[in-house]
Amino acid sequence: MASLALRVEVEYAAADVLSDALLDAGAESVAIEALDGPRAVLNALFAESTDPAAALACALERCGAPVQVPFSVQALEDEDWVLRSQAQFVPSSVGRLWIGASWHEAPAGVAYVVRIDPGLAFGTGSHPTTRLVLAFLERTLSGGERVLDYGCGSGILAVAAAKLGASAVDAVDVDPKAIDVTRENVRANAVTVDAFLPEALGPGRYDVLVANILAQPLVELAPLLATHAAPGGRLALSGVLESQAAEVVQAYAAHFDMAIEAREESWALICGVRR
Repeated sequence: MASLALRVEVEYAAADVLSDALLDAGAESVAIEALDGPRAVLNALFAESTDPAAALACALERCGAPVQVPFSVQALEDEDWVLRSQAQFVPSSVGRLWIGASWHEAPAGVAYVVRIDPGLAFGTGSHPTTRLVLAFLERTLSGGERVLDYGCGSGILAVAAAKLGASAVDAVDVDPKAIDVTRENVRANAVTVDAFLPEALGPGRYDVLVANILAQPLVELAPLLATHAAPGGRLALSGVLESQAAEVVQAYAAHFDMAIEAREESWALICGVRR
């Protein structure tokens, strides 16, 4: 079945945040293609019945980006899109974690193998925002923690938490497709993760909470995440440009001791401890 492929060129530093915004605006999948120099190309897949140009305009407005950027739209067979996504996805390692697709062979001696096929939700481990949270989980989890991944996308963070020994992992996303993809990846990795929409989130508290989304949604989520953090619970927020970090820190400061814990390229990982 044909789909619509949107191709848009942006500054590389803005590629991750626009990728998230396109997914929120209705894209079924987004792949980032690095160019020589400071620019990148986003290849976003949309259903044939949608309007990719309108979705791009909405995503750009949400990101506060220029309203006019070069883009093109073409019909694309699903099989072609899958082959293209597979060709662009290369394995990566974060500490003891190795992240690769089902067709990649894991190197010998890897402690934890996380299988994520590129598809219909954000998160393959290649984005700096995702790597920052994976590194946080790798150094924070010692086993037995209750973990909440809010805005789970592909479920990569939830799967990694389960691999690292969390006793219970819940994954939440507003997009039903992301929940389906997370459940598929959970089965592929033979771990236990409960994935569901926000309205199904119960009153429980968590030892570790992670959210890799966008700065403004993170600000809006502060009261909710504070409610679900156990006393002394650890929080990691990503998807935040360094220039946006102060606003996010301020939103959580009433309930958490917050600080920028790590940086990669222009992105910041903001961490906190629940008081």
